[in-house]
Amino acid sequence: MSAPRVLFVSHTAVLGGAERMLLDLVGGWEGERRAVLLASGPLRAALEARGVTVDVEPLGALGETRRESAAPGLGALVDVARLASRLAAPAREADVLHANTQKSFVVAAAAGLIARRPVVWHLHDILTTAHFSASNIRAAVMLANTRAAAVIANSEATAAAFRAAGGNAKLVHVVYNGIPSAPFDAVDQEACHAFRAASGDAHAFVIAACGRLAPWKGQHVLVAALEAMPDAVAWIIGRALFGEDRYAETLRIQAAELGVADRVRFLGEREDVPMLLRASDLVVHTSVDPEPFGRVVVEGMLARRPVVAADAGGVPEIIRHGETGWLAPPGDPGALAERIGAVRALAPGERDAVVARAYADAVARFSPAAMVAGVRDVLDSVVSGRRRPG
Repeated sequence: MSAPRVLFVSHTAVLGGAERMLLDLVGGWEGERRAVLLASGPLRAALEARGVTVDVEPLGALGETRRESAAPGLGALVDVARLASRLAAPAREADVLHANTQKSFVVAAAAGLIARRPVVWHLHDILTTAHFSASNIRAAVMLANTRAAAVIANSEATAAAFRAAGGNAKLVHVVYNGIPSAPFDAVDQEACHAFRAASGDAHAFVIAACGRLAPWKGQHVLVAALEAMPDAVAWIIGRALFGEDRYAETLRIQAAELGVADRVRFLGEREDVPMLLRASDLVVHTSVDPEPFGRVVVEGMLARRPVVAADAGGVPEIIRHGETGWLAPPGDPGALAERIGAVRALAPGERDAVVARAYADAVARFSPAAMVAGVRDVLDSVVSGRRRPG
């Protein structure tokens, strides 16, 4: 059976983890695909570079509704109706709508109702009050239970939170994100050496942290941990994306107050992440709240570097402690420094064996091909179910 015709919908066009997943999914999709973005940004150009037709229908009042909001206002509901009516036409040309974010699911659910097409919500968030208001969670789960043909969760932890919030367990399918290994395999080691030399870190122990700068992502934990690691340098890769610029500034202030500013490199958003991770000595994941998946964890494994990650959310599904990486209590700088010290103290052969197993595991379990196949199975089932008589 040919792949379903899919209308991919996303409310944000910045290149966060969910959007990079979407790029890999769309890039590997064999059937007809079209995308509607509810904002313009880098994601549009990246999708078009993959041969995808992209329409942009900007959010109005709905875009001002925050995760912590008690309830959407009248303006947001009017905005949903407006957008849904505009999406109905391309929706009718598809077999199924794939909504990649919560706001896009709200719009896609309404558009699917008008166009009489099923909607699948790809859930990238752990639905807890750490990030969402209780009323926001209730509304999202109720909409999913009534309008989603299926919910794709990016980890068992994400699926468990959805069910715990009242989500219909029969709707949920876990499909792990896929990250291509080729960009990591192609890294030129000479480029790594050159970058370290230019940074003045040729002889330092370099710890890399990659991800958007946000309080819950916990880069401040790494900065604090440097106090106990006087020979270590931190490369902080990423930038603030969703109005979190103040946090980026507090990291610089923290580094100065702790006297480690000369050992913290703020590298910003980069396109050469595979090279940077391979040029480092160790990769850390420092989220203080449970991470739904943990893209940087897999990236560190593919970069063939030891990975120390926060033991919460979906991360323990990626790393087997002591076998393919190491886990540390989240939000604890002392514990992070201690774990990194323990990894450094291992015999090189023992550490290298963990790194080799991690690379093989990441290639086998978290490939784009496996992700596309998993999503395809869900969408095939949804479309076949809609087509069955009765």
